[in-house]
Amino acid sequence: MLSWLRFSDLIQGSKIIMRLCRFGEGRLGLVEDASVRDVTAALDALPMYRYPLPSFDPLIANLEKVTSRVQAIAATAPSQPVSSVTLLSPVANPGKIVCAPVNYQKHLDEVREDAQLHHNNAGTMAPIHTAGLFLKATSALVGPGEGIALRKVDRRNDHEVELAVVIGKTANNVPAADGYQYVAGYAIGLDITIRGPEERSLRKSPDSYAVLGPWLVTPDEVPNPGNLNLRISVNGEERQNSNTKYLILGVADLIAYASSFYTLYPGDIIITGTPEGVSPIQPGDIISACIEKIGTMEVKVRAA
Repeated sequence: MLSWLRFSDLIQGSKIIMRLCRFGEGRLGLVEDASVRDVTAALDALPMYRYPLPSFDPLIANLEKVTSRVQAIAATAPSQPVSSVTLLSPVANPGKIVCAPVNYQKHLDEVREDAQLHHNNAGTMAPIHTAGLFLKATSALVGPGEGIALRKVDRRNDHEVELAVVIGKTANNVPAADGYQYVAGYAIGLDITIRGPEERSLRKSPDSYAVLGPWLVTPDEVPNPGNLNLRISVNGEERQNSNTKYLILGVADLIAYASSFYTLYPGDIIITGTPEGVSPIQPGDIISACIEKIGTMEVKVRAA
């Protein structure tokens, strides 16, 4: 699997802005506009691990070391077009995928009003403060280039576009006021969902039902994650269009909430909830998801 960093030469004070992603077969790259510089040698900065393996993502846990090495070798690294690569998830080994249900009021309202969404499941219709958080299986994680393989195609499968947060350091009982200090970066998340009466985690955990991409954007490039436009279209038809300012629990609150129940580790992913407008997808559809200051990713839908 080929990893890559989009590294812009923008510097805010002493902070360097960059984007991290993975594609191909184990290479690390630096993306500048429409090209990718091969900086695989920067992975030499990663420590060696032996069994038992750590409970965190090694690249995210050592991001500062790797990016420092990237800066040193990028100028002479060979490049290739971004369009020539298949994007994978920017995080290879998350310990947890933490999900925030009904975290936009208008989405909660639409769930309560539509039996195809709630299936008379009281937990589905409860506000997030009552419903709490849930986990998706890490085996559900893919990148946009891998696509979505739908299961249970005789049932309704829905798209949900969400701001995704990647945890950068160990967090346990973190106050909301300190939440942003634990963020490694942001990405677009798709929380694909089979509708039905079962518990959320089961219906949302099939393989490929957690799409993360197109890259990881460092916090310096997203100074206010609480005010980002996000939207999704299917086959060119807009389905969802909202802003993260309508989140009931914002990024810092979600980090505080999650870390009050369990320790968060580098590489853990929090997907923050979806706005109104969720709708069915079918094999053959092409999803285009966009979040302001992060980017756009296209994802193809097929049958499993």
